[in-house]
Amino acid sequence: MIRDTSSQDAVLTPAPARKFRQRAFWAGALVLAVAGATLLLSAWRSSEHSVSAARLRIAEVGRGTLVRDASVNGRVVAAISPTLYATALSTVTLKTNAGDAVKKGDVLAVLESPDLMDALKREQSSYSQLEAEVARQQILAKKQKLLAQREADSAEIDRLSAQRTLERYDSVGQVGIIAKIDFQKAKDALSSAQIRASHATKAAALESEDVALALKTKVNELDRQRLSLANARRRFDELTVRAPVDGFVGTLNVQNRSVVAANTPLMTLVDLSKLEVELEVPETYVADMGLGMTAEIMLGDTRATGKLSALSPEVIKNQVLARVRFDGVQPKGLRQSQRVTARLLIEEKPNVVMLPRGPFVDSEGGRFAYVMHDSIAVRTPISLGATSVTAVEILSGVKVGDKVVIAGTDSFNNAARVTINQ
Repeated sequence: MIRDTSSQDAVLTPAPARKFRQRAFWAGALVLAVAGATLLLSAWRSSEHSVSAARLRIAEVGRGTLVRDASVNGRVVAAISPTLYATALSTVTLKTNAGDAVKKGDVLAVLESPDLMDALKREQSSYSQLEAEVARQQILAKKQKLLAQREADSAEIDRLSAQRTLERYDSVGQVGIIAKIDFQKAKDALSSAQIRASHATKAAALESEDVALALKTKVNELDRQRLSLANARRRFDELTVRAPVDGFVGTLNVQNRSVVAANTPLMTLVDLSKLEVELEVPETYVADMGLGMTAEIMLGDTRATGKLSALSPEVIKNQVLARVRFDGVQPKGLRQSQRVTARLLIEEKPNVVMLPRGPFVDSEGGRFAYVMHDSIAVRTPISLGATSVTAVEILSGVKVGDKVVIAGTDSFNNAARVTINQ
């Protein structure tokens, strides 16, 4: 049987000084405990309820440069994506498929339009007829000019003959060989011949102008018909649909050998070498936006920058479409209609009091925030300034160094004071 150690124990009597120090220590500890409990009880009574700190996000107020920006969604679009249309009622014969790579000038489709073919033939026939009429008018003009010139020349010959007769009568009349009345008749005949010659010359000039005007009229009709023929030929040539740019066939809107009406879209080409980003911007940001504004575009793990190149004047479903053009070399691997996110850099505000952005911005319109005083969160009126995706400007209510609950206040129920349990 094993005996215990009671025979080895000895009772020791503590010294009086040591006993006094022990009592003092325990008395002080008791006072501190009572004081701490009193403080905790007072704080607990002053707060409406308590929340665990693990459920909150607390940030410190700082000072720095606030980059005012906006986060928006968008998609990759082709800067050049022409849609080809049927120019007339016709039957379509496709020469390509969706996704095919094409070069500028390649034949993509052929349209068969009997109406345009007949119109071209009529215009060609009319043009040939007017060409013949112009040639005939040129010959007629020459003939009329010759006839008018012949009349003028005959009148001139008659005038010269009458003048010589008068000169002969004049030479013999001085010696009394010819009667005076015959001399007067010769003078009258010369005057008449001169008048006919003058009129014939003027008539020849007028006839020349008349035939020139008639010829010009025919030539103008021929030129007008030439324009009509060129237009008909152009419309007929448009029945052969060619690629206006290098790229890919994006979509086919019609089936092969189908009959389509005029202005029906046939297909869309996509030039993947020149892509842009189309952003859907909330209309609240539009007043602060301008062409040339910088945008950061997130393409998966890739980040690219660009400039705002176009802004739609129309608001659709509270959004405005904006186009962003890439800076420098276009990122590789982009696809048409690929969804992206972008950050529009609106302005920079240096040396401002700021906080990281959190749900407290939307809570109660950003008019209140819970500021930490030791372990108590106190509901404090604040005033917000500019906001960005990641930070907000604080105009009043807090100072640099204060700690503010920026997330998790939805459980506070707008209480004036909330105890935060560590």
